Amino acid sequence: MNAPVIILSHPQLGENIGAAVRAMKNFGIEDLRLIKPRDGWPNEKAGHMAAGAADLLDKVRLYDDAASALGDLEIVFATTARERGVAKPVVTPPECARQLRAASAKGIRTGILFGGERSGLDNDEVSLATTIVTIPTAEFSSLNLAQSVMLLCYEWFRAADETPTVRIDHGPIAKPATREELFQLFEHLEGELLKSGFLYPPTKETPMIRHMRALLNRAKLTDQEVRTIRGMIVALAKGKFRRPPPDHA
Repeated sequence: MNAPVIILSHPQLGENIGAAVRAMKNFGIEDLRLIKPRDGWPNEKAGHMAAGAADLLDKVRLYDDAASALGDLEIVFATTARERGVAKPVVTPPECARQLRAASAKGIRTGILFGGERSGLDNDEVSLATTIVTIPTAEFSSLNLAQSVMLLCYEWFRAADETPTVRIDHGPIAKPATREELFQLFEHLEGELLKSGFLYPPTKETPMIRHMRALLNRAKLTDQEVRTIRGMIVALAKGKFRRPPPDHA
């Protein structure tokens, strides 16, 4: 996928550049452009903060102004929370990501422009962008530069992410039970319930069995969980105890 370019205009702190790079790599974006970083480039503090994403710093491209940094891009989103008094579309981060994905799918080159820590983007830089993106906040709307980059990169990633919203983590060893293992559990449990007289009267036997199978299927048991349940059935059916049974006298 043709990921957007991240452009930082006049960033002041190397730490913020490094943190921005870490956010980019986490969410699948690799192209960083810098417009006149205050402390020059390369920056040792950026390298320390980038940690495992330091390889992206070697690919950074430097520019003298926004016009040259954005020149080869077709769609650019400018991040700002301030009213600019210009007729330009203003979108939220999720909508920005949606539009970026749509453009990317067509092979269109895109970018997200961020201003420096002190004063953000100036009006001339904003005028070069296609659209403004504003991050909704509560009463206080001053976000750290690296935080802003992370939020936009995350939305870009999330727009195409297929990670299940809910899952059960059984750990690296457990495996889902096979159909055969479940069928053996059904047979084992149903056999013991028949012997105990639980499945009574006979007219309700088949519906009750179907309900139990549905319940066990919904549980999405692991192979270990199936073995544990079968062990429990054996213990209950045969009166096995790992220690003396409680005295009910």
